[in-house]
Amino acid sequence: MPATVLRAPDEHMRLATSAPFVIAHLLPLAAIFTGVRLSWVVLGVVLYVSRMFFITAGYHRYFSHRSYKLGRVMQFLMAFGGTAAAQKGPLWWARHHRNHHRYSDTELDLHSPLKGFWWSHVGWILCAKNKDWDPEDIRDFAKYPELRFLNKKDWIAPWALGIASYVIAGWSGLVFGFFASTVLLWHATFLVNSLAHVMGRRRYATTDTSRNSALIAIATMGEGWHNNHHYYQASARQGFFWWEWDPSYYILTMLSWVGLVKDLKKPPVRVKAASRIRDGSFDMGMFKAHWAKAGQALHNVRSHLPGHDPVVAEPDLDPEVAGRREQLEELIRANRAALQQHVQSTLDSAEELARLSRRHDRQVGVAD
Repeated sequence: MPATVLRAPDEHMRLATSAPFVIAHLLPLAAIFTGVRLSWVVLGVVLYVSRMFFITAGYHRYFSHRSYKLGRVMQFLMAFGGTAAAQKGPLWWARHHRNHHRYSDTELDLHSPLKGFWWSHVGWILCAKNKDWDPEDIRDFAKYPELRFLNKKDWIAPWALGIASYVIAGWSGLVFGFFASTVLLWHATFLVNSLAHVMGRRRYATTDTSRNSALIAIATMGEGWHNNHHYYQASARQGFFWWEWDPSYYILTMLSWVGLVKDLKKPPVRVKAASRIRDGSFDMGMFKAHWAKAGQALHNVRSHLPGHDPVVAEPDLDPEVAGRREQLEELIRANRAALQQHVQSTLDSAEELARLSRRHDRQVGVAD
């Protein structure tokens, strides 16, 4: 696990604007007093599964990674269905996700595990820092006025779905069928950002700490094969092998049979066989994570030295003792600086080794 770093003031939860998020978590608790009927559970499951598909296949695999093609009408429907999950608009979602891949597991990563579980799970959404988005970062889709409209009016679909749930099953359908499934949907999606970088196994050597987790894949209709995804982001299929559960891809495949989805991208055989950690590929991601912990420990050395607490004043020391302490602290500073330089030099060498390894894998693939 990467070393934890401190968060900036604008990275803390906004209490006022986060109130609806908190209230939505409390509403399903009303089922304690009303009981739960099978029809409410069925409604909740249908809303969970359908909206999870729009997030995984739409927001993620289409708008973020363009791993297949859609006509304009289907593109709009996929975006509208995604907004029903109450995870903001498609342009906001895709833009921020592209940023995550660009800076994965660094301090510039929007939901980096460097800043702790809470931040990577939900804190990054509830703070002020990530509220806005730049259309220039997603010009390929921001050029469509209907997508800009849905991004701006991202409340329309969840409100319409909430009203429909009430019409179908009354207050219980709204509270349990809609709100309970929405809360579960939120946290299942957020697990990919948080736990999928700290829990599971790594098949491929990547520059981040992404993992494959069957449990997360089950909860998210195939998004748990996160190491596969970070290794080959262009693929619409994230479960690379038949035993890796990926129902989002199965549904996309069926839609391709009737022409609604086109050019589904899959990982080539040579790609699936390359860069495997078990075959000796250099695991740059985990290497950086471990060395980052060492660097953070070095950074913290100074704060543990005696005599540097701004609150607790030390009694007067004998000049000879004070002199020996100063010499010791100077020696610690010198060794810490040398170690920090060594850590950075090692990371630079590791980056070059990883780059050369990727080039070698590509050349081997072309030769094959």
